[in-house]
Amino acid sequence: MTATMEQLVDTLIEDHRWDDLGLAEVAEEVMRATLAAVGLPDDGFEISLLGCGDRRIAELNEDFRGKPQPTNVLSWPSDELASAVDGGRPLRPRRGPEGMPQELGDIAIAWETCEREAAEQGKDMRDHVRHLLVHGTLHLLGYDHIRDGDAQLMEDTETRILAGLGVSDPYLEAGH
Repeated sequence: MTATMEQLVDTLIEDHRWDDLGLAEVAEEVMRATLAAVGLPDDGFEISLLGCGDRRIAELNEDFRGKPQPTNVLSWPSDELASAVDGGRPLRPRRGPEGMPQELGDIAIAWETCEREAAEQGKDMRDHVRHLLVHGTLHLLGYDHIRDGDAQLMEDTETRILAGLGVSDPYLEAGH
C-alpha cells in the first residue's frame, strides 16, 4: 500500500489565466520547496492560495492594508512567528495532527501585476510567480523585510530556495 501525498496548497482560481500557467501545480512545488528549505516537513500544514486579478487584489489591499491599488502578492499569516530580534530566525509553526493540517495562512496573487512586472523586468512569468510564491510563503512563516536584518535573512532565504528551483537570483537582476 502506498501513501498518498497530502495536499499542501488549497488553490482557488478566480482569474482563469492562472489555469494556463498551472498555478496550482506551481504553487504546490514552490511551497513544498520553501517548507523544506526552512527545515519543515511538507505534510501537516496547509496554505490557502487565491489566484485573482488586479481588481480583486486592489480590494483586498484596501481592506487589509488601507492601500486602494493592486499589488503583486499579499499574505495573511495564521500565527505571528516573527523573531523579536532583527535578523533572527522566526519561530517554527507546529504541524497539525494527521488529517488536520495546521493552517499557515492565506496568499493572494494578481495576474496583471505579475504579468506586467515580469515583462518590465525581462523575466519569465512562471519564474516571477515562483519568486512571489516563495516570498508570500516566507511571510506566512514569520519572515519579513521591514527591519534591515530581517530583510537580509528573507532575501538570502528566497535566493537559496529559488536556486534550488532553477530560478536565477531575482535581486541581482533587479540591481540590488
